[in-house]
Amino acid sequence: MTNKMFSKKGFTLLELLIVIAILAILSVVVVLVLNPAETLKKARDVQRISDLDVLKTALGLYLTTVSAPDLSTDTIDNNRCVNSSAATPDPTVFYDQTGIAAGTRSYGTGAQTGGGKTYETTAWATSGSASSVVDGTGWLPVRFSDITGGSPISNLPRDPAPVINSLGEGPTNNHFYSYVCDAVDTTFELGANLESSAFSNGGADDKEKNDGGNNDLIFEKGTELLIVTSNGY
Repeated sequence: MTNKMFSKKGFTLLELLIVIAILAILSVVVVLVLNPAETLKKARDVQRISDLDVLKTALGLYLTTVSAPDLSTDTIDNNRCVNSSAATPDPTVFYDQTGIAAGTRSYGTGAQTGGGKTYETTAWATSGSASSVVDGTGWLPVRFSDITGGSPISNLPRDPAPVINSLGEGPTNNHFYSYVCDAVDTTFELGANLESSAFSNGGADDKEKNDGGNNDLIFEKGTELLIVTSNGY
């Protein structure tokens, strides 16, 4: 009787197999529900939206506190911005990456009318820099260091997409921050390419189509969201 009281019964092989199968099924369900890859994409999109908010705020502070603001660190007439009053405007798109071939991310060549102005009629030039400095030589060419009290940001944010090559470029060259400016009314437009299915065009929480801009495939932020043409990056 004593032996019976202290006897132990282990799992049978069949029971172990059933437990393993249940755990495997639960693991698959968790992966499908949580979708870690999509979660990471959404987290990067949240950062992109936040970064553009930070840049917009910094640019607004620059424009309201600097006596002679220059949105392209070129000359005081901002001749690398859109000049909608010029016969042949020559705008430049600034990217946070290097190694961008001309036309790779064209904004298009059609004229864009908005706010009583026609912005561009020629192909867009492109300029890329991997630098994050805020003295006007970084990828966004504004001298934030000219602001009284110093720059409100220590570094220019860059797109958080995973780096895949020595040029600092993300997956298939499609994720980036961009900047354009208008010399006539000192306005600007920032852009980011979102990647999560939720925030991208057609998603459940579509940020690209509902941002007030004219490009449904790019998240746009700034003081003028019609500077670039609708046929996009």
